[in-house]
Amino acid sequence: MKKTPLLAAIALAACSFDLQAPAEGNIITLQVTPAGQFKPRDGREMKVPSWNINTALATAVVQRFAAKKTPPVVDYEHQTLWKEENGQPAPAAGFFRSLEWREGEGLFAQVELTARAKQYIADGEYRYFSPVFMFDPVTGDVLDVQMGALTNNPAIDGMQALSERAAATFQLSIDHPNEELLVNPLLKAVLAALGLAETTTEEQAVAALTAHTTDLGSLRKQLGLDDTAACSAMVAACTGLKAKAATAVDPAKHVPVTVVDELKGEIAALTARLGERDDKDLESEIKAALDDGRLHKSMEPWARELGKSNRASLTAYLGAAKPIPALRGSQTNGEPPVPDEKTGLTPDELAVCSAMNITAEAFKAAKEA
Repeated sequence: MKKTPLLAAIALAACSFDLQAPAEGNIITLQVTPAGQFKPRDGREMKVPSWNINTALATAVVQRFAAKKTPPVVDYEHQTLWKEENGQPAPAAGFFRSLEWREGEGLFAQVELTARAKQYIADGEYRYFSPVFMFDPVTGDVLDVQMGALTNNPAIDGMQALSERAAATFQLSIDHPNEELLVNPLLKAVLAALGLAETTTEEQAVAALTAHTTDLGSLRKQLGLDDTAACSAMVAACTGLKAKAATAVDPAKHVPVTVVDELKGEIAALTARLGERDDKDLESEIKAALDDGRLHKSMEPWARELGKSNRASLTAYLGAAKPIPALRGSQTNGEPPVPDEKTGLTPDELAVCSAMNITAEAFKAAKEA
């Protein structure tokens, strides 16, 4: 999601350091933080493991301080934070003039004291310095110095409330380069459901959600559902369509049974008609061959069987056969023909054998078949 700058946390009285009277003039050196990692002396609960400062961080703090137009104040007992509530004045005890980092020791400030503050310190009426600094709420790194106070009670009662007051007073924000995006669990779930990363901007998330809603509306319409139909209803509708599609007949691959039966009937009728016509044609062909002498009467059964099993062979045979004039009429004046004593064939039959160039035995075998 779009990053919202983190509010920098404020540490109040995180550490208190002994005050020493200025060596000369009104300038006093005060320790603001120790070096490295440190925690509050009063043992309060922290949201980070510790506060941290090192050379690199201190360099940035010093640069940030140098850019300030108004030097941070040092007051008494953090009255600057209380003045709106108690209505009391918040006189300054001094002002920060500079910051410096001392390797291995910590961050130090040069503070110009007021005459009264200088006297308080000299007389021992104030013994401690309590800084207020800004830190990164993710890493605990010290980022800036806001103010400080002279105090005699470094572990102030109600310190947590005073820290919150300081945070309210110094509403500062930071852009954390390494921060984890602060996305609540619900928003994370929404982004995950949309297939979006947690780094998605608000505009991108809204656009994706709008597109998703539009797609759902179109899907409901295609399924014949109303605009308020739940996802379960959409799933049920899709399941029904899938089941219907699985059992549906593809008209490009299948035809109704009634059509098939009708075609079978027509084919059977056509086949019967063709068979009848073939039979008639066969009889006509055999009769013509008998009439013109290409076929002897005794060969009629053979010719009919051959025509039914292999019409083309019979047609070829009759086409090559030569008519025998003797077979066209009677050669015995109406009397039964006398068979040949040797072959047992009549003169007509012998003539057929001669015309067809077959033996008497083959003719008799065909005749008796």
